[in-house]
Amino acid sequence: MDLDAYERVRAGAWARLDELAGRRRLSGAEADELVRLYQATATDLSVIRSSAPDPVTVAKLSQLVARGRTAIAGSHEASWRDVTRFVVVSLPAALYRIRWWTVAVAFGFVVLACASGFWVATQPEALALMGTPAEQQRYVDDMFQQYYDPGAGFAAMVWTNNAFLTAVCIATGFTGIGPLYFQVSNAVGVGSTGGMMAAHGQLDVFLQSIAPHGLLELTSVFVAGAAGLRLFWTWLVPGPRTRSRALAQEGRSLVTVVIGLVGTLAVSGLIEGFVTGSTMPWALKIALGVLAVTAFWVYTIVLGRRAVRDGETGDLEPDRAGYVLAMAG
Repeated sequence: MDLDAYERVRAGAWARLDELAGRRRLSGAEADELVRLYQATATDLSVIRSSAPDPVTVAKLSQLVARGRTAIAGSHEASWRDVTRFVVVSLPAALYRIRWWTVAVAFGFVVLACASGFWVATQPEALALMGTPAEQQRYVDDMFQQYYDPGAGFAAMVWTNNAFLTAVCIATGFTGIGPLYFQVSNAVGVGSTGGMMAAHGQLDVFLQSIAPHGLLELTSVFVAGAAGLRLFWTWLVPGPRTRSRALAQEGRSLVTVVIGLVGTLAVSGLIEGFVTGSTMPWALKIALGVLAVTAFWVYTIVLGRRAVRDGETGDLEPDRAGYVLAMAG
């Protein structure tokens, strides 16, 4: 397909659709023309997606078709039904579909973190890279536990930082490099810190301090890595779908995961800000962490399995994703 020639032939119709979609009032004849042009342009978009999926042209026509649909059918207003559907159907479906990717990422993370920690704890040259003996002792005795300063400000800081990093991990997923770098750097960092604490006889303090919030926080990190790598795999192996459509569908469903992780990281941030550094017994702190991560997996497996069984993927509904035409009648 000669995309340039196709664009030259159809450019006038696209420009006319753009003009009509931008008007506040239309005559009866203009409204009919708007519907015809919208349907024709949606067909053009489908043809280009399947025959010559140029990203710039696809993006331009997708926006134009969306404007035309809004002009015909009106804009969609958010409702509590949308919120309920997102929480009960879309999010658990998206999480459930990447559950085994999440388990694989978690396994790799734990293995790398343990190997890094063992190396630092047992090899003097590796331990020396963590700082001078005086700096290490100061960190182990004071700085590590002082980091967990109870309060809303600390919880908010942790939440925004972690939410941003996990969003970047997913957004760079199509490269395959972003998620791997994010997971490896985190695993080495956590493992090295644990190894240094173990070398100074404070491994129990390390585990007690990260367990309350870390169970859910690290699970969110694993999910982010799984989502990013799933997007990369979709780019490599789109299956029966065209590559552009596969990436669009998976990308939208993984945006659902990003929004969901904002919620899970908010919960882990609250635990880190108000539980980890508090004076409550460690057994209770860890029990709260276990409860939080258990609730996450029960939510994912129970609601997610049901949603996927009903055909849900976490993607937008077909009409809002641009795969169903608005019809006049």
